[in-house]
Amino acid sequence: MWAKLLDRFLTGMMVEDRLTITYPDGNTRDYGPDSGAHVHLAVTDEDTLRALIVNPDLGLGEAYMDERIVPRNCTLENALTVIIRNRFQGGLPPWLLMANRARFHMRRFIQKNAPKASRQNVAHHYDISDDLYRLFLDEDMQYSCAYFRDDDMTLEQAQIAKKAHIANKLRIEPGMRVLDIGCGWGGMALTLARDYGCDVTGITLSANQLDTAQKRADAEGLSDRIHFNLQDYRHTSGTFDRIVSVGMLEHVGVPNFDTYFGRVAELLDPDGIALIHTIGRSAPPMAHSSWINKYIFPGGYVPSLSELAPAMERSGLWQSDIEIWRLHYAKTIRHWRDRFDANVAEIEAMHDARFVRMFRYYLTVCILSFEHQMQAVYHFQLAHQRNAVPLTRDYLHPRDATAKPAATAPKRDKQHA
Repeated sequence: MWAKLLDRFLTGMMVEDRLTITYPDGNTRDYGPDSGAHVHLAVTDEDTLRALIVNPDLGLGEAYMDERIVPRNCTLENALTVIIRNRFQGGLPPWLLMANRARFHMRRFIQKNAPKASRQNVAHHYDISDDLYRLFLDEDMQYSCAYFRDDDMTLEQAQIAKKAHIANKLRIEPGMRVLDIGCGWGGMALTLARDYGCDVTGITLSANQLDTAQKRADAEGLSDRIHFNLQDYRHTSGTFDRIVSVGMLEHVGVPNFDTYFGRVAELLDPDGIALIHTIGRSAPPMAHSSWINKYIFPGGYVPSLSELAPAMERSGLWQSDIEIWRLHYAKTIRHWRDRFDANVAEIEAMHDARFVRMFRYYLTVCILSFEHQMQAVYHFQLAHQRNAVPLTRDYLHPRDATAKPAATAPKRDKQHA
């Protein structure tokens, strides 16, 4: 029965590329036109066929982790690209439409992310081991989208450019009090204290990241300028000249958007500026990946702009600028995956082969979500005052005083006008 249902499902789905499936009984079937890309997957058991029908997102990821689905004569990225490119082309069968709709509406109940649950969710991913993340992140351990001002930038250069771009948007000046919500391993806080002369309070829910951040501040002699706390943003007090939050909003959850932006407004000085850097969807909201929620980021959610805008509006803050980074994160994660693969033997020794497949699947799915789906990175610059920042973006990209003026179009001869 499951083989027949999968056969019917794939027959309707594959309209642009060719997908070959080898079934558990050894039979092989082709789906889609004999054009475009061609990938081949071998399915080893009947239970996997059922999983692919009941929940394709979760079933495919788990089967790859367990080697119950094996790419043949293609890479994992080749196979996932074809699947993602065709998944909505032929329309989803009724049972999947109903299941996706149910998961979407359940997000308000399963993403409440109370403080205790939020700490557990963060620990699931960020408290694995610093040793793992050092093997594929940049030297500053920036675990968020880099900013590739030039295509040939290294990962390190692009992460430095990201921090500088954010600092420019914040209009940072020496002596300012800065709150870093979700400070990670402390890279942004260290940069703002060391290079810009700020007094920074960094908060995180990861005990592991907190310990590393504090040690880094001590090693750089910045402990008097940086204070790291194991603290939820809902429990933070005081006011700050500037607030920065990079890659944390994805862990807030739909029911808490009002609380989050409300707290930003309360904690931000009347003349202050906030910069929120987050992954988002440039399309209507949809159910989040079951596999990502289970194995990578429990409680996480990639919001659409339409879900965030009402909460920002209700906060009373001005949206002084909204910038959208499109392919920067795909480029970032490709760097991470290259470094991950270069160190795969060491990572497998630290964990196991299944963990390696899980993490490679995670990195690959994320790359393709930015390259083939309506996913991007948003920069929300927020302020109480409409004139807190200049009225144009020129301050972010000051003109080179030595540059020659742009050539003007040649005047047309009156005879040919």
